[in-house]
Amino acid sequence: MENNIDSKALAIEIAKILDKKKAQDVRVLKVESLTVLTDYFVIASGTSTTQVGSLADEVEFELSQKGIEPLSTEGFDSKNWVLLDYSNVIVHVFVPNTRTYYDLEHLWADGEPIDISEYLTPDNSL
Repeated sequence: MENNIDSKALAIEIAKILDKKKAQDVRVLKVESLTVLTDYFVIASGTSTTQVGSLADEVEFELSQKGIEPLSTEGFDSKNWVLLDYSNVIVHVFVPNTRTYYDLEHLWADGEPIDISEYLTPDNSL
């Protein structure tokens, strides 16, 4: 990650980008005490594989405008689950049935949910 943006601020920025593009059920989960892989997960759903791809594309585009590029990306072929790795923040964008199947929120239940409701349109976050 080129930019020196704080991990939490980056996670919130990503959540705002996803919200702006009408992602559903956007969540930020602090996992830094549970893994060395990353500090935060941003998890969101799209209503279709087309929207999942568009959501991930928009995150990449918006952050690239700020000089922030992902270390790697996965899932753009099927678009059932697209992962964007920004080192300290990993973005997971799912279609609903894939999100339910993998249930990252349950798998990482010991993580700390970050309240992002003030940054999002009502009904896009819990």
